[in-house]
Amino acid sequence: MLWEIVFLVLFFGAGLGLVHTYFMYPLTLKLWALFSGDDESEERGDLKSVALIIAAYNEEDVIAEKIENSLELAYPDELLNIVVFSDASDDRTDEIVKQYENQGVSLVRIEGRVGKTECQNRVVDLVDEDIIVFSDANSMYESDAITNLVRGFSSQVGCVVGELRYRESSDVEGESFYWQYESWIKRLESRFYSLVTGNGSIYAVKSESYVPQPPGTISDFTEPLSIIRNGERVKYVPSAVAWEETSSSTSEELQRRIRIVTRCWNSIAGFPDLLNPIRDPRFAYQLWSHKILRWLSPVLLGVVLVANVGLVAVTSSVVYQVLLAGQISFYLLAGVGWVADRLEIDSPLIAHVPFYFLQANYGMLHGLLNFLQRKNIVVWETSSRTDE
Repeated sequence: MLWEIVFLVLFFGAGLGLVHTYFMYPLTLKLWALFSGDDESEERGDLKSVALIIAAYNEEDVIAEKIENSLELAYPDELLNIVVFSDASDDRTDEIVKQYENQGVSLVRIEGRVGKTECQNRVVDLVDEDIIVFSDANSMYESDAITNLVRGFSSQVGCVVGELRYRESSDVEGESFYWQYESWIKRLESRFYSLVTGNGSIYAVKSESYVPQPPGTISDFTEPLSIIRNGERVKYVPSAVAWEETSSSTSEELQRRIRIVTRCWNSIAGFPDLLNPIRDPRFAYQLWSHKILRWLSPVLLGVVLVANVGLVAVTSSVVYQVLLAGQISFYLLAGVGWVADRLEIDSPLIAHVPFYFLQANYGMLHGLLNFLQRKNIVVWETSSRTDE
């Protein structure tokens, strides 16, 4: 009887955490949007001077395309300052950027491989525009992206985040599917109160609102948190669109996930006040629901599986047997997706999505273990892009 109670508590407790972070949380946001009477109209502020800061490390394959894309943006030339920072690149990135100096593009080379966050801190000190837009070198903007970002600001909004979309030709289909789901949640969060995080591919900050971040943090996560801490909101503007290819392989996507989650755990440690529901109940609810429980989902998955096995062993309930069979089937489908990935053959969504989901959770588990072992990943490596 005692073991049955223990397994029941573990099973339903961990299961509730998983159901909440993936399903109940967005559902509560959706219900709020339906019954609160809030509308999704965007304020149309005046155009401001903008510094577009592009992060680059060994981006010789895409940096010219990114600069050409930036020069073609439908934003007044006299209000747009394009700056590329090179975090000690050792390929032809710097050489290529310098070819565009006569078109107003500036190169800031930073020695020592200090990482993206520290590079951003240094470059922000060099510009004096009203709005700072941060972008990755492989993120291609639609022509009106910056215009829509800038017009999303208001007196209460200190940071505006655009929408990242993946091209249909992208290799890791599960990543694209996941981002569609995340984009949906961001729309709901923006209406509910504030976004929880930014997106390194496309987000903008008022110069007066910018807070320098510690080098070991992930800036597109901690910068919005710092802005929220200071009393402003973070808004999502899906009409500001950036396009990317997904990682060229699931192994590259796994390494990216490990790096991001490792840095996120190290970053959130600096914001315990925002996790306090007494300080700000709405935002604490968002942060716990969308981030903390999500990052803990591999642990919760393991607890659910072990507790389910325990319940089958100590009870004769058919319900737990069916639930265990469902879990096993899910893991078997993920195994099929894993085999297909290793053999480099296409697998149906019914196998690929479980495989991508479990691989993402493995990456989150690895990131959590890195954090518990006091490890961090400050610098980033450029993914190979075999399709370019």
